[in-house]
Amino acid sequence: MAISLSKGQKIDLTKTNPGLSKVVIGLGWDTNKYDGGQDFDLDTSVFLLDGSGKCSSDKDFIFYNQLEGGNGSVVHAGDNRTGVGDGDDESVEVDLSNVPASIAKISFVITIHDAEGRGQNFGQVSNSYVRILNEENNEELIRYDLGEDFSIETAVIVGELYRHNGEWKFSAIGSGYQGGLARIATDYGLQVG
Repeated sequence: MAISLSKGQKIDLTKTNPGLSKVVIGLGWDTNKYDGGQDFDLDTSVFLLDGSGKCSSDKDFIFYNQLEGGNGSVVHAGDNRTGVGDGDDESVEVDLSNVPASIAKISFVITIHDAEGRGQNFGQVSNSYVRILNEENNEELIRYDLGEDFSIETAVIVGELYRHNGEWKFSAIGSGYQGGLARIATDYGLQVG
């Protein structure tokens, strides 16, 4: 049975699941009633961070135009442009045993594509969640429902996998940003433009 987390909680992943190496991070969301006449396209991005909390190069940024990173240890399943339907809207496979030693943290972010141009924000999004599954048997290990804490934000850092004493842990972040993906990428040390 999955362990349900609240914002700010941290949990062991590999210590409590010995032998676990391949996981799937599933992310999902719904959009509320929206009458702006534009499509609502949410995107999952992944940042591979070193010990200082920065990306060492553009290759450490995984998103719909660069689906793989970390020497193939992190693979994005691709862009879902509508979010329609039940279940995960986007997913990312992570082979924990093959993540390069230089990567201390893997940060998962959901952003709204062209949010400012379309007048959209996370106040119009509901039922957002992130969950971690054992790829081997599809068992849900961890789930974090973000709740409805957002209003004007256009990006949310949903959670992070991170190394601690040779084990992988997960932290439920749920931190909203204005300025979308560009602001987060800049904070993570990437040149945007």
